[in-house]
Amino acid sequence: MKPTLLVMAAGMGSRYGGLKQIDAMGPSGETILDYSVFDAIRAGFGKVVFIIRPDFAADFRERIGNKFAGKIEVAYAFQTLDKLPAGFTVPAGREKPWGTTHAILCARECIDTPFAVINADDFYGQDSYAVLSKKLQASANNEHHYCMVGFTLKNTLSDHGTVARGVCRTNAQGFLTDIQELLKIAKTANGGENKAEDGTVTKLTGDEPVSMNMWGFTPSIFPQLEKLFKEFLTTKGQEMKSECYIPLSLGEIVKAGNADCAVLRTHSTWFGVTYREDKPIVQASINQLVQQGAYPANLWG
Repeated sequence: MKPTLLVMAAGMGSRYGGLKQIDAMGPSGETILDYSVFDAIRAGFGKVVFIIRPDFAADFRERIGNKFAGKIEVAYAFQTLDKLPAGFTVPAGREKPWGTTHAILCARECIDTPFAVINADDFYGQDSYAVLSKKLQASANNEHHYCMVGFTLKNTLSDHGTVARGVCRTNAQGFLTDIQELLKIAKTANGGENKAEDGTVTKLTGDEPVSMNMWGFTPSIFPQLEKLFKEFLTTKGQEMKSECYIPLSLGEIVKAGNADCAVLRTHSTWFGVTYREDKPIVQASINQLVQQGAYPANLWG
């Protein structure tokens, strides 16, 4: 059974002022998302599900989704504020999405196989998809055995501002024991430093494995996430900006002993455009991979 790729693309319409401005990164105008789907296809994924907002669904299908027709099965799921469990409502004035845990739950009806979860605007690399696909295809009958691809923190920091990362701890067997979502990590000469809103400072060496939201799950994750999301809504559902993050949710599942999560290592290097100033670096990195023969100069040509 081929795994499914679940792409969290709900926020793509606002990154640089609208879907029409999704940046071309490859030599033939490819976006980062093009490379993600290309890598997934050659790694053996059989379906891609895009989580998007209804307000730019038509543009997304025309400009992005339609180019994959005939290459891989394509489906769409919609993340809206009011898509909540029974008994919960959106507080007046709330505009911010509920977070990545909610996004994954919004795609529940589209998935019946082991599946990967990625961000639409992160470049994870060919080996990452190959490693993850192999693990997922071996996990079809192991309901509560999950995984994530771990990247080295220092290779994911930006020179142009702070970033959010899920900093992981593992045991001797390579399984996740804890994950801490740090939202304001700045690059330093000695690694990184996170400053929380309450003023707490966390020093980081830069060698820590971090989650870049490249996860591997089976459908058994859905009832577990729904339970945690209900708990989140009960305690923080009336706040205007609170979000339920998948790294924190998975961390709670692991710490409760309800699943394990293998941290997979990859030869690929992650890169992404957190700030406009990151774009030339990403373009140069992709061009280098093309020159090395890792990708054709025209992905879909």
